[in-house]
Amino acid sequence: MRKSVREDGDSHGLDTFSHTLETGNYYDVNAPVGSQKLLLIFSQTFAPDPASVGQHMTDVAVTMARRGYRVRVYASAGGYEDPSRRYPRRENMRGADVRRLSWCSFGKRNLFIRMVGTASFLIQCFWIGLFTPGVGGIFFSTSPPMIGFAAAWLHKLRGVPIAYWAMDLNPDQLIALGKIRERSFRARLLERVNRFILRNSAMIFALDRFMAGRLEARGDLSGRLTVDPPWPHEEVLAAPEPGRNPFRIEHGLQNKFVFMYSGNHSPANPLQTILEAAAHFRNDPDVRFVFVGGGLGKKEVDDAIRRHNLTNVLSLPYQPLEKLGASLSAADVHIVSLGDPMVGIIHPCKIYGAMAVGRAILFLGPSPSHIGDLLARYPIGWHIAHGDVAGATEILFQIRRTPPARLAAMGAQARQALRKNLRQDILRDRFCDKLEQALNFKPVRPYGGPAAGKV
Repeated sequence: MRKSVREDGDSHGLDTFSHTLETGNYYDVNAPVGSQKLLLIFSQTFAPDPASVGQHMTDVAVTMARRGYRVRVYASAGGYEDPSRRYPRRENMRGADVRRLSWCSFGKRNLFIRMVGTASFLIQCFWIGLFTPGVGGIFFSTSPPMIGFAAAWLHKLRGVPIAYWAMDLNPDQLIALGKIRERSFRARLLERVNRFILRNSAMIFALDRFMAGRLEARGDLSGRLTVDPPWPHEEVLAAPEPGRNPFRIEHGLQNKFVFMYSGNHSPANPLQTILEAAAHFRNDPDVRFVFVGGGLGKKEVDDAIRRHNLTNVLSLPYQPLEKLGASLSAADVHIVSLGDPMVGIIHPCKIYGAMAVGRAILFLGPSPSHIGDLLARYPIGWHIAHGDVAGATEILFQIRRTPPARLAAMGAQARQALRKNLRQDILRDRFCDKLEQALNFKPVRPYGGPAAGKV
């Protein structure tokens, strides 16, 4: 009888079976090279790191392993937001062989430090990919930026197909943020690298129609470009019982009306308008503004708290994934921000977590956008423009006066819309179906069950 490993994280290495709790089927995760294709995944951030890109890459890795493929992930041994946080150098994560590399994450203190970590990760992944036997395909995203350059050269040198998940676009983002000039040497170099990656990718996944439009402007992507929004992690978003939310209790939010922004704080998601409007509520003991997460834009929040003495504003770090359901459910209304020039460059996936816990949305950003599309389709929130502090203040007062039953109905409609069209299992499985096709992977027949084309 062969040894086996259950999907609870226990591992005996790759010469084991992975047990799928959902189906009871077994997959051989160490069949001889050639009998199963090896999928290489390059992602600087990966679970248990809380960064969204890493969590979604983890979902793909685990799902592909569950379908019967040999999956090997190369990620950073250090935390994406907190480089002092260290993760196991090697582990079996529900069938996926995760190997973490040193000298690949030094935090986000400045651009130079990030570039050093990116270069180290890119070089290590290239050499690994060049000499790893039995590679059937390579999958990568934009963590770190330009990792696709290494993958594209591996495609040219080894002939293996590659698939690209565009989570954001550069140099578009750097130009929009004023970091580099559009016609500068650096921008033109990054654009050439971008087009090189796109030309050599068997499949490009865009997050929304605006991002797809920007990618299509770079060349002929017919038959290779698909639009697939990211999915919420519904399995960790179960809301606690009303009145017993541990996050609310811990932070003194009982009987308060809570506006919350949760996720990455970035100059691409400016919050200044909301912060200025929040000052008008400083004397209202029943209203709180809560900003959860990290990133370069966190300084904007902390500076506003000090400058305006905003005792009604809380600034908190990222919450562990197991506490995410409680923290997101602590909000009465979720704030989602998108910078005016960022449409099609980044995708504001924060909205999905808010919808999953059944909360109304306050969108701060441009109307022609993905969130603008959602709000036009579903009556689940409000829209305000950047810079309109007076309008934002009036909307906040309007929301505060909205009957609780009306807010609950809007939240319920948000959750229903997500479960019908944006559910995790639907989007994840459809994504992996397309990934299989792009890399020419064939569904593997599991031990003791039907073909594992679906999860």
